[in-house]
Amino acid sequence: MLIRKLESIAPLSDEEREAIHGLPTKIRTLQAGQNIVHEGDKPSQCCLIVEGWACRFKILGEGRRQIFSFHIPGDTPDLQSLHLHTMDHSLATITEATVVLIPHDRMMDLTMRFPRVGALLWRDTLIDAAIFREWMAGIGRKSAFGRIAHLFCEMYVKLEAVGLAGDNRCPLPITQAELGDALGLTTVHVNRTLQAMRGQGLITLRGNTLVVHAWKELCQSSEFDPAYLHLAKTG
Repeated sequence: MLIRKLESIAPLSDEEREAIHGLPTKIRTLQAGQNIVHEGDKPSQCCLIVEGWACRFKILGEGRRQIFSFHIPGDTPDLQSLHLHTMDHSLATITEATVVLIPHDRMMDLTMRFPRVGALLWRDTLIDAAIFREWMAGIGRKSAFGRIAHLFCEMYVKLEAVGLAGDNRCPLPITQAELGDALGLTTVHVNRTLQAMRGQGLITLRGNTLVVHAWKELCQSSEFDPAYLHLAKTG
């Protein structure tokens, strides 16, 4: 999955793929809602998501949660821990998940021996920053409809890039509460907005599967432009 994710950004050589395959790993199977790393931890390994979904988040006063990002198979959401040694947020599963833990020292060795792989990992963290900027702009200036529609477009394009979506259909195991925690909305507001989207014939969301019936209209309503994802096919 790491190879597939990196090749959604730029192609790898056979030698680079072989080196990634050779990384020592430890596999963990986690239940939904289980923390992978906590704020304040000093991890010695990176977490690659192989199956399932996860999210980055922070718990504020009175137990309020702010979700910063959703992560899918192929993502390494704590990659920054290679250089920022203390976690300033937490990472947890939102579905049952399988993750692979890669020791920091071996990941660093890989980037030293294969600078192009290191550059792609660095580019991946820069893309994360671009996604954060889009989320900030959305939460600050877009309507609830625009925020949710933009997130749906973003997740579909990311899933399609790693072969997990197609034909305007993708998995979306995100609850209404999680959407609210990510986009600064109440659950009631999320529910009303989803009803409006369905009523306009834009989407169907049932059984953790999102079906987009009007892709162009969904993109227009949210001002979605995939350029900020910097995927190989979008530049």
